[in-house]
Amino acid sequence: MLPHIVLASQSPRRRELLSMLGVTGFDIVPAPSEAEFPRGIFPGDAAVAVAREKAKYAAARAHEASLVIAADTVVSLDGAILEKPENEAEAARMLASLSGRRHTVYSGLVLLYKGEEKSAYEATDVYFRPISAAEISAYVATGEPMDKAGAYGAQGVASVFIERIDGDFFNVVGLPLCTLSRLINEYGFGVIS
Repeated sequence: MLPHIVLASQSPRRRELLSMLGVTGFDIVPAPSEAEFPRGIFPGDAAVAVAREKAKYAAARAHEASLVIAADTVVSLDGAILEKPENEAEAARMLASLSGRRHTVYSGLVLLYKGEEKSAYEATDVYFRPISAAEISAYVATGEPMDKAGAYGAQGVASVFIERIDGDFFNVVGLPLCTLSRLINEYGFGVIS
């Protein structure tokens, strides 16, 4: 049986994915602002570092016997990190740079339980078909890209841009469920019990 869970995220997608596993009654304790993204390190390690800051914030406000789950997701193209766009013009530039190309989505996970940390990152390659300028404009106008790393949501309208995914689809959505389950199992709990 799982202990009480605290999700250190404002993401509705992460809440939905956790609920999809049958986890209910969890608390949401998001950090008040986005953590500073570390520069000059491997994208997977950077995602873990940001997730760690989120986890520490939530753990400081949670009951000691809670299992805190934190995640952060970034998109990497040619070694450059594409975070959440600051405006529509930046979202359009990001989408144009992804058009017809492969990029990698990294999600860092940090779990804290009774002071013990478990962490990992997952990497998934995503291949976009070529996207026209008109499609980019129409997609940006939906507002969907504005709160997502790389300016797209694989589970939404942007799914029509994705030709192929190599790896965990749920990682691209923002919470790699297989990796999460493995980390929970390392504490001796089972997601499926």
